[in-house]
Amino acid sequence: MGILACFLLILIPYASSISFNLTNINPNDKDMFMLEGGAYISEDAIHVTPENKSGTVIGRVTYIKRLHLWDKTSRGLASFSTNFSFVKLSDPTNLVRQDDGFIFFLAQNSSMIHGATDPQLDTAADDSADQFVWVEFDPYCNTWDREGNLTSCDHVGINVHSHTSIKQVEWFNDVSSERECQVWINYDSASRNLSVSFTSFRENRVEVGGVAHTVDLRDELPERVVFGFSAATGEFSDKNTVKSWIFNSSDLQFDANKGLSPHKLRLVVGLVVGKSVLVTLLVILAYVLWKEKKKKKNNGDKVEEPGFSVEMNHEFEMGSTGPRKFSYHELARATCDFAEKEKLGEGSFGGVYKGFLKDLRTYVAVKRVSKTSQQGIKEYASEVRIISRLRHRNLVQLTGWCHEKGELLLVYEYMENGSLDSHLFKAKSLLTWGMRYQIAIGLASALLYLHEEWEQCVLHRDIKSSNVMLDSDFNAKLGDFGLAKFVDHEKGSQTTSFAGTLGYMAPECVTTGKTSKQSDVFSFGVVALEIVCGRKSINRKAQEKQIWLPGWVWELYGTHTLLEAVDPRLSLEFDEDEVKRLMIVGLWCVHPDSRLRPSMRQVIQVLNSKASLPILPSKMPVASYFTTQRPSLCDGSNVNLSVSSSYLYGR
Repeated sequence: MGILACFLLILIPYASSISFNLTNINPNDKDMFMLEGGAYISEDAIHVTPENKSGTVIGRVTYIKRLHLWDKTSRGLASFSTNFSFVKLSDPTNLVRQDDGFIFFLAQNSSMIHGATDPQLDTAADDSADQFVWVEFDPYCNTWDREGNLTSCDHVGINVHSHTSIKQVEWFNDVSSERECQVWINYDSASRNLSVSFTSFRENRVEVGGVAHTVDLRDELPERVVFGFSAATGEFSDKNTVKSWIFNSSDLQFDANKGLSPHKLRLVVGLVVGKSVLVTLLVILAYVLWKEKKKKKNNGDKVEEPGFSVEMNHEFEMGSTGPRKFSYHELARATCDFAEKEKLGEGSFGGVYKGFLKDLRTYVAVKRVSKTSQQGIKEYASEVRIISRLRHRNLVQLTGWCHEKGELLLVYEYMENGSLDSHLFKAKSLLTWGMRYQIAIGLASALLYLHEEWEQCVLHRDIKSSNVMLDSDFNAKLGDFGLAKFVDHEKGSQTTSFAGTLGYMAPECVTTGKTSKQSDVFSFGVVALEIVCGRKSINRKAQEKQIWLPGWVWELYGTHTLLEAVDPRLSLEFDEDEVKRLMIVGLWCVHPDSRLRPSMRQVIQVLNSKASLPILPSKMPVASYFTTQRPSLCDGSNVNLSVSSSYLYGR
């Protein structure tokens, strides 16, 4: 049986996913890339365009490893996602026109990439023989770019085997502003959807646009591809610099209907069996696996799981005075082998199950991290490291943890009344006004502890109603610390990758990726308004002006009709002063300018009537930052910023 198992393994193509996170690029990262055409890495960026650019030089940056995109035998196909930011520094000597562009590409090899446009071509080239797919950011309008219904030459396009974009949308980019553009590119192997989201700048406003195209990359690209960035070959070139780059790919997802045919299977089996040397190797490998299995059995299944070192186990055990390590068998038994009937719901990266621990005689909630979650291990480790060290009456208590048999499991105290959103939006029960006001104060107290009262500042980064749990007395307890980060108190913020949930994310998080205490405050403000109004932050079924909750409530504030937004299920049974107090505090917290939001200490003082309410503008303002320095979206402190809520929040 061991030999047969090993033989079958030979038939399954090996594929390894690729994952890296470069939020602070520096010369130490140079071994990760192939740099061509004068491209280089400085202290804070990858410079795709050479320092001394000539019309024939093409600057390219390619990741050192090829991406195993698909497999010819099994027809397995990988998903991937990437987030990067780049800056186009304008050439002061170029008074004629803008640069020919900048691209992210996947290709058979980098020599096929000619840049976003080729100045030697009068019309779109016939590139059908070349295997490449790219996303171009092109501020110059070539002849082949004028066929669409664009009002501006600046565009973002998806290109397949051709310099002509198969899909393109306008890209409002003022190169002279030298602003940092954020880009998110995702390919889903199941839906075959290639989607691109990006920031652009128009009339001092930051907007987010998008373009998508359905394409089976197995038909367009070889099995293994190179990927990276390329500048243009054009005579007029801006300096294209990549400031951050995050990339994640999945293992191959197999199509059950497109596997090996009987004929091909017989052919492969014949070839393999015919090799006596290979058979010998299989026997040796089978023996090794048998020995490992026997060793594991003798050690009581105490072999470390992939990705978790002895040091990490030691850190978990020493760093947490309360939580303990459970065995997989204990938790499987407690949850009836993770039965569907015991499932309480879905968390941010896995299902949550109700369980009963007989030895402790108590109910628990067990979070089972999804095996398909690319960030699962990272978020699991983050949750154990952070929440196990925190102690506050308004935080969900971590009881224990487990990583065995390829499973990542977190054990929490059981919350009898579930999550806040189930009561506000799913009619689980009607929360009285007294309960709601105390829930808001409890959540505020939890955030004050995280931001100011613990030894380090903790940024939660995913505050929303579904992460606020309610115990048997309907006391609020904040949970789900999978995205949380430690920062120093004096800093209070850090630049990170895209994190959070749309509808609860502050505008500066969407446009820059930066999270801070102020962005947590923004999310609290959204939840506070949901508590009063009994409706979600985004409601696409509502009237045009009521889709985004904070915008609608601010309009009512300006017309002195705030009470119109109160949850009608309360039937006027509420304290009018407290309602207005919580709504105005909520609006204060969602102020688009992060500098004008309150601290959580100020929030609690106002909610407890120990400080007066703020006087807010009658209309919801936009954030503006003025400086004599070069604008930058990295630090969020010196940019003239206006965010279009119509895109960010679904209006």
